[in-house]
Amino acid sequence: MNENISKNSTDEQSGWFESSEEGSPLDLAVRQPLLNPWDVVLCVSGTVIACENAIVVTIIFYTPALRTPMFLLIGSLATADLLAGLGLIVHFVFLYCIRSEVVGLVTVGLLVASFTASVNSLLAITIDRYLSLYNALTYYSERTVTRTYIMLILTWAVSICLGLLPVLGWNCLKDISMCSIVKPLTKNNLIILSISFFMIFGMMLQLYMQICKIVCRHAHQIALQRHFLATSHYVTTRKGISTLAVILGAFAICWLPFAIYCLMGDYTYPSLYTYITFLPAIYNSMINPVIYAYRNQDIQKVLWTVCCCCFPSKLSFRSRSPSDV
Repeated sequence: MNENISKNSTDEQSGWFESSEEGSPLDLAVRQPLLNPWDVVLCVSGTVIACENAIVVTIIFYTPALRTPMFLLIGSLATADLLAGLGLIVHFVFLYCIRSEVVGLVTVGLLVASFTASVNSLLAITIDRYLSLYNALTYYSERTVTRTYIMLILTWAVSICLGLLPVLGWNCLKDISMCSIVKPLTKNNLIILSISFFMIFGMMLQLYMQICKIVCRHAHQIALQRHFLATSHYVTTRKGISTLAVILGAFAICWLPFAIYCLMGDYTYPSLYTYITFLPAIYNSMINPVIYAYRNQDIQKVLWTVCCCCFPSKLSFRSRSPSDV
């Protein structure tokens, strides 16, 4: 009897993180026997992410003046993060309600596609910001609109293709030894995603370095033309550089731990490590609306108008470039 009591106690404790001698990855395919508090955190985080990004998508969709290339890219980012939040909610619901491998594959495919689209949208926004400064005179042209649609098509085409891989058979459901730290993704699948992330991060880093140089040069030229004091030039330059540092720093802090762990870990590692590194990556989708949308004065104007319950048919918006956001 003592042995049975001891065994039951051990089973209950292992239900939290499912640690065992063989280890266990973060299981996105099979229902956990007991409610995992980490899954509750993921579900709550997904709810917050879905709500705040749904507001951004609604504002851009119902405001014709915000359908410029810059806001289309911000809308793409918000849509991707919205789907990521919904994916986390759906994952929790089906994880503890329906035991189905098919549903698990579809859920993980949705999460892969949405998070990939989110990262790719961040790259597209960075490219757009760089071009708005590098080609400032020709930015407001038909070429910019065409380029924006091309970036959007590529962003979502690549993301959907990567999201379909687990559903179409590239998974480890039949061979546990092929699993990564996130079941049912294979180790090779996760390595490809991680390497792709590092490539995107490298391109964003390079582009923001170029943006920083352009901002410094423009600030210096404006200071000379308007005869500003050296302190004013320093303050303007420092503000621009600080903004870029916050944008890139937030992205790196959120995603680098999980990307590195994806390369180093395997299915034998405890799922606790995966949850700890995966949560900051999720929170990137939570802070993206704050960095890219809610700081924008045009979106703030719409929000204040809606909050005051007076939504006029026409709102005045001034022309803004991506570098103003």
